[in-house]
Amino acid sequence: MKVALVGATGMVGRSMLKIMEERLFPVTTLIPAASERSAGREMEFMGKAHRVVSVMEAVESKPHLAIFSAGASTSKEWAPAFAESGTVVIDNSSAWRMDENIPLVIPEINIHTIGGGNMIIANPNCSTIQLLVALAPLHREYGVRRVVVSTYQSVTGTGTAAVTQLENESRGLEGDMAYPHPIYNNALPHCDSFLDNGYTKEEMKLVNETKKILDDDSVKVTATAVRIPVTGGHSESVNCEFTKEYSLDDVRKALSEAPGVTLCDDPFNNIYPMPVTANNRDDVFVGRLRRDFSREKSLNLWIVADNIRKGAATNAIQIAEKMIEKGLLKT
Repeated sequence: MKVALVGATGMVGRSMLKIMEERLFPVTTLIPAASERSAGREMEFMGKAHRVVSVMEAVESKPHLAIFSAGASTSKEWAPAFAESGTVVIDNSSAWRMDENIPLVIPEINIHTIGGGNMIIANPNCSTIQLLVALAPLHREYGVRRVVVSTYQSVTGTGTAAVTQLENESRGLEGDMAYPHPIYNNALPHCDSFLDNGYTKEEMKLVNETKKILDDDSVKVTATAVRIPVTGGHSESVNCEFTKEYSLDDVRKALSEAPGVTLCDDPFNNIYPMPVTANNRDDVFVGRLRRDFSREKSLNLWIVADNIRKGAATNAIQIAEKMIEKGLLKT
């Protein structure tokens, strides 16, 4: 199978290469693509050097699959060109997520939404993915009515420039600022840009993508997204109200059996999810389960995942693997 990786030189692109190697993804020919300034560089994959090409050259190669991790503007410009040439596109940006004609997919939840005619498939936002991997099995059992989520997001979600800012500040060095304020020893209630309603784009992604992926407009979501000085993992404090009553034992059982979930819920022995727990791992880690005594049928939980892996790269590769299984992507 001929695979193009658009945005190959970025943080998520490099992670995708690593994950394809780990999972023995069936790549016959790899076409790493990036901006014109990166074209000509070499990247290693499966022990071999591969030349980075322009996106135009990647389109002209007519790959079977193109995985995008290059930003919404690049996806808007080039994903249709790949699709028109017969290439299946899995896009990691926000460009296509809310298009009603394009599936927004978390494989553990709604792989059934992909059919034979879908040439572009959208990968959800990292914060949405980990939230719903944990909540979808509970929604099936108890009916999620309302979700209040506060995120504690790694600087890796912003990219290399933010990681560099944190490293510089921790060492007392001056340098370029990815954020409008220091991030070291700080917390910024500011992920992505602010909208007219006072929420950020990141917060509204959680609201809108949840409804689409669960295929349920009745689920109410409100979110506050916060950037913290951590590299390698997003955390979420979640309060959810159900339509049905539940027991904590049944919730634990549902989560322990849910695909993609690892239950870490033994706080009296200091066992609960943390960014270091999830770092470089593909599961979504859930713990601190406790009843909300202030409201009926309500539950508090704490959710952590590696935002670069399951929140981006791994989820995209898993979509492709499922498409191969379903015969929707030829090898």
